[in-house]
Amino acid sequence: MSQGFAEPMIIQGGMGVGVSGWKLAKAVARTGQLGVVSGTAVDTTLVRQLQDGDIGGHLRRAMDAFPIPGVSAGVLRQYFLENGRVDGAPYALASMYRQTVSTTRNQLTVLASFIEVFLAKEGHDGKIGINLLTKLQLPNLPLLYGAMLAGVDYVLMGAGIPREIPAALDALSRHQPASLRFEVEGESSAQHRVVSLVPETIGADTSVPLMRPKFLAIVASHTLAATLARKSTGRVDGFVVEGPTAGGHNAPARGVPTFNELGEPVYGERDVADLKQIRELGLPFWLAGGTGAPEALAYALAQGAAGIQVGTLFAYCDESGFDKAIKRAILQSTQHGDVQVFTDPRASPTGFPFKLVQGATKAPVVARERVCDLGYLRTAYLRDDGHTAYRCPAEPVAAYLRKGGTLEATVGRQCMCNGLLSAIGLPQVRAGGVVEPALVTSGNALLSIREFLGTRGHYTAQDVVGYLLRDIVCKDLPLTFVREMS
Repeated sequence: MSQGFAEPMIIQGGMGVGVSGWKLAKAVARTGQLGVVSGTAVDTTLVRQLQDGDIGGHLRRAMDAFPIPGVSAGVLRQYFLENGRVDGAPYALASMYRQTVSTTRNQLTVLASFIEVFLAKEGHDGKIGINLLTKLQLPNLPLLYGAMLAGVDYVLMGAGIPREIPAALDALSRHQPASLRFEVEGESSAQHRVVSLVPETIGADTSVPLMRPKFLAIVASHTLAATLARKSTGRVDGFVVEGPTAGGHNAPARGVPTFNELGEPVYGERDVADLKQIRELGLPFWLAGGTGAPEALAYALAQGAAGIQVGTLFAYCDESGFDKAIKRAILQSTQHGDVQVFTDPRASPTGFPFKLVQGATKAPVVARERVCDLGYLRTAYLRDDGHTAYRCPAEPVAAYLRKGGTLEATVGRQCMCNGLLSAIGLPQVRAGGVVEPALVTSGNALLSIREFLGTRGHYTAQDVVGYLLRDIVCKDLPLTFVREMS
């Protein structure tokens, strides 16, 4: 493998919108394990944090280091409010992504991704990855390029089949144009559209090649792993093998859909990856989904894995991006045993099952007025007049029906974009001062987190790593961390 460094034993999950932010990724990387930032909606989190005054000045410090001239200054002029927003004022929005966007819109996304990785890598020699969703086709190329400008070490992608990503990484590392297939509902399979990024057009210095990060595909089956290993457009460096107990989006259950008494999809033996076949691919792999315990790490190593990916334990540590009040309420609820994780087959506009935390707060459930103003999960479709348009089953029902969508597709859908931003303390304010309600996702491991918590009310990322490695002697850990563990 081209970079020549040891693989991490623990990969911190790239969770949600901003839950796996730079502070968490940095804390994990400092222990010698792989810290991961989430790239989902990072452009929106940037513009909202700037409008809140960039508390601590961290964003502006990273913006000063951004290598494309003039971009940071333009973004600051448009979004930065030194004293923050007036109470009750809504956030200004960046335009929604389309197949073709302006240069300045792509520059904003490149900048946002650069900032997140730059801050995560600042001040230590640990490794940092970025997690992206394959299904979010439109912003992925500028997100990848921005992360690479900041020296990202790993790219992790799931929620789809990321066959074209390795070749895109190869191209972007040389500052060459990169393209990804762009799917449009209603078009024949013979038609081939793409979304593209041409680094020269956004003002980057293309004279010095960038490091090509390692690429880890997140898969739920050995079949998909084999397909990616053999048929991707470039080098795949390993896999995260994720089970259905992991938080966020889950792969649909195979076969005829069946549901338990609560309405959750039922997974069976067909949904368990064959680790023997994955081992035979000869690439490093990590197990994910319910792996947040020392025993799970020992099992993974015994199966030939390089280690584990852990999300839930890291999601509720001090450094995670969850809103502090939400985090505190959930941890208290786990100690009292009155919190649940529901695998909702309808909530996500993507059609993938999505895990939602229930019973975490005492706040009343308020019916949300449907609004689609961020658009990350919109689907492109072909209109009758031959033009491309965009729709989301979580948008206002009348609008979705006008666009040719079905009423059935709207039932139970929730706005992931706005709800997940609210969960990290960046909720949009609507007319009349109505604040967007939060959606919180977590793996099933949340139900047993109180065993790890004990009598503590909070904990750190370093506590998590120490707990997971308690039975492992890891010579590659920083000396200071080994001393603290002992």
